[in-house]
Amino acid sequence: MDSSSRNLILIVDDTPTNLEVLSEALTDAGFEIAVATNGENAIKQIEYEAPDLILLDVMMPGIDGFETCYRLKSNPKTKDIPVIFITALTDTADQVKGFSLGAVDYISKPFQQAEVVVRIQTHMQMQKMRSALEVQNIRLKQEIQERTAAEASLQKLTQHLEKRVEERTQQLSQSLEKLQQTQVKLVQGEKSATLGQLVAGIAHEINNPVNFIHANLHHANEYVQSLLELVKLYQTQFPDSTPEIKRKLEEVDLEFLIEDMPKVLSSMVVGSERICNVIKSLRTFSRHDEAQIKVVDLHEGIDSALIILDHRLKPKLKHQAIQVIKQYGKLPPVDCFAGKINQVFMNVLSNAIDALSEVVDAEHNYILSPTIRIQTEVVGSDRVAIRIADNGSGITKEVQERVFEPFFTTKAPGKGTGLGMSISRQIVTEHKGSLYCISSPGKGTEFVIEIPIRQPMLSNCEQLATVSTLEQFV
Repeated sequence: MDSSSRNLILIVDDTPTNLEVLSEALTDAGFEIAVATNGENAIKQIEYEAPDLILLDVMMPGIDGFETCYRLKSNPKTKDIPVIFITALTDTADQVKGFSLGAVDYISKPFQQAEVVVRIQTHMQMQKMRSALEVQNIRLKQEIQERTAAEASLQKLTQHLEKRVEERTQQLSQSLEKLQQTQVKLVQGEKSATLGQLVAGIAHEINNPVNFIHANLHHANEYVQSLLELVKLYQTQFPDSTPEIKRKLEEVDLEFLIEDMPKVLSSMVVGSERICNVIKSLRTFSRHDEAQIKVVDLHEGIDSALIILDHRLKPKLKHQAIQVIKQYGKLPPVDCFAGKINQVFMNVLSNAIDALSEVVDAEHNYILSPTIRIQTEVVGSDRVAIRIADNGSGITKEVQERVFEPFFTTKAPGKGTGLGMSISRQIVTEHKGSLYCISSPGKGTEFVIEIPIRQPMLSNCEQLATVSTLEQFV
């Protein structure tokens, strides 16, 4: 840790236990600590002494963490201080809200001390890198100005100066690119770990009771049929009922009950089968436990993503149903990190659905038969291609050139982070494959994913680098 920097961390939390645990862990890690028990005190305290990083609880009395973050980011004096939320909220919408307000990370409660320390160290290093780049940039501009002013007397050195400026600019560009790649990997790792745990946990918790219900519906149906047959037999053997029984038969409408009960049980069976299929798709999509390359059926991964996105394909108030046409070729099993490739399918399909929905919203009319077409085929002798195309409005050449840039998005603020396609290309590239876009205005958009059928043997270090870097701390 750089001893020339203060490394001052401000912890804002209304729970004394959290303040004590975090203060002790960070002090042991070599950080200076300041504390505040609510948002108002934190803002006042920062005016006198600005920290290098803020750990901010979301749920607090008075102004909550979101409002506190908004005020800090609205102040030019405090807007550049990194803010990490510490919260028990797990809703994606809450996390997106935090990032849109300017937070750099989330730490979920209950937290692990080691995780907190590692994340803070990572963001402190990133902040130092940004500061160093800014200092280098300022120095470079000063150097250019000085040499430009002395151009008349230093004409012979012009060529050398231009070369030096070019080299320094290239170094800055490379440093900036590395910084963006680091940010993308951090976001990807957090997203993969959080999504994998969430999906796997939901599937595990729901699977057993749903299987129990589904298995017993068959027996319940048999029992009901037996009881109905017994009632009919009673009616045959004892046609003369007592007044009380006659009143009860009229009250329950026995004929309707006999006719409708099998239908009710049948619909319950269909519903439970649907839930079982969704759970299976969630587990297939997640593959959270597969941190090594496995041989998988890509069609299975595509189908699981479609089942998860099924609610977005159905008709809504201002949207027609989106038709999905699957033209699957005969694909061999493919070597890949299944969970990561499934994430690519999910990102590309979500973008296609968004493209079809945005056209309807913009023009206030229906696309003629909005359609997503999925084609798979073997390319050459050693690669497979997955083509996902929509018949939306398409995208311009300028947007195509930037569609895979980190943080680039054409969506409205709060509706997209600009990381989906960048992360997807990075995943495909890690598989020694390619991801590219084919589109023109008015003719829809097609994304093509190509990956090798067999992956080359990776060293342990390479495999560890490919797996989410934050997963081990979650």
